[in-house]
Amino acid sequence: QVQLVESGGGLVQAGASLRLSCVASGRFFSNYAMSWFRQAPGKEREFVAGINWSGDSTSNANFVQGRFTISRDNAKNTLYLQMNSLKPEDTAVYYCAADRNGINVRATREVHSYWGQGTQVTVSS
Repeated sequence: QVQLVESGGGLVQAGASLRLSCVASGRFFSNYAMSWFRQAPGKEREFVAGINWSGDSTSNANFVQGRFTISRDNAKNTLYLQMNSLKPEDTAVYYCAADRNGINVRATREVHSYWGQGTQVTVSS
């Protein structure tokens, strides 16, 4: 059973930073591409950033605008999302997700087989 557990969310003011973490169970982590998605109230879940199995290929949503950095530590089975210059519109539940196709970053929800439970990020103005 593959499990993904996110942490690091919280309530911050606009302009602040947060680092989200996602710890994965099992031996699959280093083979999979990993992504961060987010879902705000009343909106669909959307792609934020993704990283391939080795970490040498990443992709970001346009709204990231250089503020977020995705990274991974395969030795620790951990995925990260460093978020800087946070805005109120970044308020959402953030989810990590695993894609069995580890070579490429794919931004669609349907290709991700495993999901975490989410961590809440709230940015006040």
